[in-house]
Amino acid sequence: MSQLRIVVAALVVAGVIAGIAAQYWLHSPIDALGEEQVFEVREGASLRAVANELAERGLVNWPRVFSAWGRVTGQAENIKVGEYLLAAGISPSELLAQLVAGKVKLYPVTIVEGWTSRELFAALAENPAVTNTLGNPIDTDSGALPDLLQAGHPEGQYFPDTYMVSRGTRDAVILQQANELMQEKLAAAWEDRADGLPFKDPYELLILASIVERETGVDSERAQVAGVFIRRLKKGMRLQTDPTVIYGLGEAFDGNLTRNHLLTDNPYNTYTRNGLPPTPIALPGESSLQATAHPDDGKALYFVASGDPDGTHVFSATLAEHNAAVAAYIARLRQASRKARGSPE
Repeated sequence: MSQLRIVVAALVVAGVIAGIAAQYWLHSPIDALGEEQVFEVREGASLRAVANELAERGLVNWPRVFSAWGRVTGQAENIKVGEYLLAAGISPSELLAQLVAGKVKLYPVTIVEGWTSRELFAALAENPAVTNTLGNPIDTDSGALPDLLQAGHPEGQYFPDTYMVSRGTRDAVILQQANELMQEKLAAAWEDRADGLPFKDPYELLILASIVERETGVDSERAQVAGVFIRRLKKGMRLQTDPTVIYGLGEAFDGNLTRNHLLTDNPYNTYTRNGLPPTPIALPGESSLQATAHPDDGKALYFVASGDPDGTHVFSATLAEHNAAVAAYIARLRQASRKARGSPE
């Protein structure tokens, strides 16, 4: 009988020691994680399967203890599918908690200010972190975006920003998030807009903001550009802005805008038609939205590139001043061309 007691006692002691060792291991840093590693939990994988895969990679020495800990703590059925970034120094218990919390690795998806919707959809299709479910969502005949977000024409509907997404996120999900953010930004700009703007609704503000976005990359002069266009609208002058003509040409534009292009009528030709084009022509950023809602109150009705490396423009209140600025710009281009060819001044 005494021998049985000794055996039982030995087993109890061994169990206690094993339990202590297991607890120590569960809460100690994983030695093999000397640097960050990516681990993926696949669809349908059980905790036991995950534990075995971690063991195969040398990250979990005691896979049975790992899966048993998940069962005891009620976490075994709650692990989330996805790609995880396992940080150096993490313990097995922290690793399990990360899988249960679904703290997956995130990838940046950047939507760039000034992009057209075609450029946006192409970028999403090419991004390896994004699952393409839409194909080419633009109807080539109408330019509409069928069955997606009920956004009508897609141009200008998505806010330029960097969105952090898990691998495999559907393109439609990203577009919906970007659309909702654009609606928030546009509503805020509309609510806080200056008095007397010639817009009947927020969409018209969005249209002009997209033109401002394409006309200048200099944030400090966006309000001036917006002011020029708004004064033109109020006076009944045509906007006469090249980016709208280029947009209307679509894929036919080869990089060379000609006089014939400016004279050929289409809904986006603001040289031949009054008012705003029918839709935005690009994705405006917040700077352009705010500049359009709060335009400069000067007198300029014209502007032309200065020719300076900073991309700024010269603004003019009269046609005579504008013509002089254009002549100066052309002279600078010719001078630069002569220098490039090595010709004398």
